[in-house]
Amino acid sequence: MNDCYQIDLFNFKLSSGKILPFLPLLYQSFGQRIGTAPVVLINHALTGNSNVAGEAGWWKQLVGFNQTINLNAFSVIAFNIPGNGYNGSPLVDNYQDFTTQDIARIFWEGLFTLGINELFAVVGGSLGGGIAWEMTFLQPKAIQFLIPIASNWRANDWLIANVLVQENILNNSSSPIKDARAHAMLLYRTPESLNQKFENAKVSEDEYKVENWLNYHGETLKNRFQLKSYLLMNHLLKTIGENLSMQDMESFLETTTAQICQVCIGSDYLFTANDNRELHNKFSKQYEKMQLFEMQSIHGHDAFLMEYEQLNTILKSIFTNTTKEIELCKS
Repeated sequence: MNDCYQIDLFNFKLSSGKILPFLPLLYQSFGQRIGTAPVVLINHALTGNSNVAGEAGWWKQLVGFNQTINLNAFSVIAFNIPGNGYNGSPLVDNYQDFTTQDIARIFWEGLFTLGINELFAVVGGSLGGGIAWEMTFLQPKAIQFLIPIASNWRANDWLIANVLVQENILNNSSSPIKDARAHAMLLYRTPESLNQKFENAKVSEDEYKVENWLNYHGETLKNRFQLKSYLLMNHLLKTIGENLSMQDMESFLETTTAQICQVCIGSDYLFTANDNRELHNKFSKQYEKMQLFEMQSIHGHDAFLMEYEQLNTILKSIFTNTTKEIELCKS
């Protein structure tokens, strides 16, 4: 695993007005040395972390040497959302003080500290995609490609409602992480996905395979994730774009130089494909910088972590030409 490095931020003011005297920001870098190649920032999802590539990387099918996001051509950076607890990252007590806009500002401060003022691409799945949107709103001319996957620019009522249910489980259950994870898995998948996978089979006389599977995922997360981290990450979901209006979106599109490549999943129950389609249909004719790619899968929201062949095909259309240009310059 690549080492985790730390950037120290001081007197960081959150949108809530609270000032953090000291804020450590942990990150990992992969591929080319920073300052020698175009930079790709990858934002992790709710239970994710900065370890995107390498043997244990959660996106190693996409990010690696000679992979679609080619480490021979790019510097790849991934920050840990402060409070996610990964690799000793300090936990957050007052999770409701934070918003995704705060996280976006923190990430930009981290990039500026590293001497990075512009990005070839910011890529994020789910919560990470929401943060990618927020980062581009903050710096509309500093990113060449915005690639939010299984996400959206603003939380809708459906997402906000599910965040509340998750929060209630986390605050009231005797086994909060396990129970919240079991509920969340039903949002991340679909009836078709589970029915195809388990076919009403049992592991014992008293337990169905699907029950065993849910319990397994709950126990696994309980053993690697902390309650304070889950409360924070869940809360952040409902703050995506919370202060943004459709008029703000239009003003942003008039200003930004970013190519916006929305990637949605037709069966997604968390960030619905229809929300992505509506945004694309509303603005794409006027703003040619917008593209919409739709993945087809029975697996729902989690397809962005499962359907690597489709996702590779989509991302290759963005990354391949630049990779070839870089390789020609090196030859």
